[in-house]
Amino acid sequence: MPRPPSPLPDELGDAFTRADGLAAGVTARRLRAKDLESPFHGVRQRPVAEPRRAAASARQPQWAAEATRTGEGSRATEARRTGEAQRAAEAARAGEGTHGDAVESSPPLAVDRMTRKAVLRRARAYREVMAEQAFFVGRSAAVAYGLPIAHSGELEVGVRAPATAPRGRGIRGIKVQPAFVHVRDHEGLRMSSPASTWAMLGRELSVRELVIVGDAVVRIPRDDRGRPQPDEQLATIAQLQRAVQAGPRRGVERLREALVHIRVGSSSPLETEYRLDAATAGLPEPELDVAIRDRHGALLGVTEVVYREQRTLVEIEGDHHRTDKRQWDRDIEKYAAYVAEGWEVVRLTARHIRGRHPRAAGMVGDVLARRAQRP
Repeated sequence: MPRPPSPLPDELGDAFTRADGLAAGVTARRLRAKDLESPFHGVRQRPVAEPRRAAASARQPQWAAEATRTGEGSRATEARRTGEAQRAAEAARAGEGTHGDAVESSPPLAVDRMTRKAVLRRARAYREVMAEQAFFVGRSAAVAYGLPIAHSGELEVGVRAPATAPRGRGIRGIKVQPAFVHVRDHEGLRMSSPASTWAMLGRELSVRELVIVGDAVVRIPRDDRGRPQPDEQLATIAQLQRAVQAGPRRGVERLREALVHIRVGSSSPLETEYRLDAATAGLPEPELDVAIRDRHGALLGVTEVVYREQRTLVEIEGDHHRTDKRQWDRDIEKYAAYVAEGWEVVRLTARHIRGRHPRAAGMVGDVLARRAQRP
């Protein structure tokens, strides 16, 4: 049997340069071993930690299981990781499973997290050889912030003009006009600010996509107890406006149009898409992300979409509402409490919003019309 590779010094971390490895006493032969990945020229990266592999084995996609078994450590492995995650994300957003299964078989938020993890891992590896004046931009920065957007696996790295954009395998260098970008640190990585990142995407995204991503940027998360966490908001609508006003650029008209439709309160792309379709269908503007209380002020739940005048709530549900028993029980209790307080609940899934024949706006519109006729 071949001898296992010798352990590496802990001080090298997850990713390190070949020069740092040699300086730490690692031999050149060890640095060429197949258990180490080489995502970028002069960079070595350890494989995913064993404990995490074992814990995640039941939910790993095929590329992860293969990499675990073989110890494959090449640039192709990392590209497959990001590419497979991205294909899953695109299929989930389109209302399909990764193998043509039901809509909810690949939860979009879960595959977005998987894509984010893969991109952050590559970004931390590239950081080892990244120029001091460079920073992550575009789709790479957006995914790092947790925004719902596709990613090819190639890292987008920017510099302020007139500096020369970086080149190399796995890298797409971008020269950015200084007025168009603010740079910040995010999880130890230099990248364009959320507002700058969103505005840069105007050159390639549609208006609808810009609204979806913009809603995610301005969203105010809630904690496990349903309390808003304004400090965790990535950017405000005013900051997005200032980014658009920084000067003429490709896609500025799309950015301006998208700004009109961005709202605080959408917690997922599905919620944004429902809201846009409802507006196109002529439904009234709803309230978003609303805490619903009983007549005594006790919190019953937080609902995505509220038509207060018609006492109608819209709940947009992922598959976990069906497969998680505790969530299922909680939903039944919550909806019963809503009805007891005079609310009607319309429950929607991805099929109603993104299916071959979307009918979410029609379903809600019928309820609103009926409720409006009440004495």
